[in-house]
Formats: sequence, structure tokens, C-alpha cells
Amino acid sequence: MDWTNVLFLTTWLYLASGAPQVGQSPQREIKIISQTNNIQPDGGYEWSYEAENGIKAQETGTLKKTKDPENGDVIVANGGYSYTDPEGNQISLTYVADDEGGFQPQGAHLPTPPPIPPNIKRALDWIASQPSTTERAGKRK
Repeated sequence: MDWTNVLFLTTWLYLASGAPQVGQSPQREIKIISQTNNIQPDGGYEWSYEAENGIKAQETGTLKKTKDPENGDVIVANGGYSYTDPEGNQISLTYVADDEGGFQPQGAHLPTPPPIPPNIKRALDWIASQPSTTERAGKRK
């Protein structure tokens, strides 16, 4: 996927998320009070906007050379957005999207996994300390 597809998809997702959902009545028009859009000749880009209702979003993408000749160049994106949810809570999310870790969001509102129970943790540690089946098979010869 080249950077123009990434930019188009990201912009489309942000715009679509603000559209009224099926079964909802249309709401008043929300005006964009500031907006930037800058595409670099090297494939990098940056965009941002702020709406009059307090929604803000921004993203910066840079072109990165990969070690994998099949994939060629990839876009590494950094961005975030914030808004106030219907209960009045401020929601903020930041993210990095790259070829190594994929989409990596961070935000206080995101769910976190419960801690691993101690007995399960001990069992996992023990399993990890054991030689692999390939190593065990090699010792039998």
C-alpha cells in the first residue's frame, strides 16, 4: 500500500466516523475551525484539523526504507486525536503505525489485560526455560 492510499484511508475513516449512524437523526453541521494538509516530495506528509466541537486530530507520516526488498519503502505514521465523549470525559489517543509493530495505540481509556495469576506465570516461565522440541530431538541422535 503506498502513502497516498494510507492518507486516503486514514482521512476517510476519520470523516466516516463523524457521519450519523443508521437509525440516528442527523445532527447539526460541525464546522472545521483549523486544518492543515502538507504532502512532501519525499513521500512524507502531515495533516491536522480541529472542529468547533473540540475534536482534534493530527498525523505525521515519514517514508522509511525497509530491509526487506519485497516490501520496499513503508510509511511510518505518528498521530493522535482527542474528543469529549457523551458522558463528558476527555478521550485522547496517540499512536504509532509502522512495519515493525503495526498499529500501536496508547490512551488512558483503552482496556488493559488483567495481571497473569502467579501460578500461571510460574508455569509459563518454566515452559520458556525448557529446550525446544528441535533441541531435544537433536540430543537424541
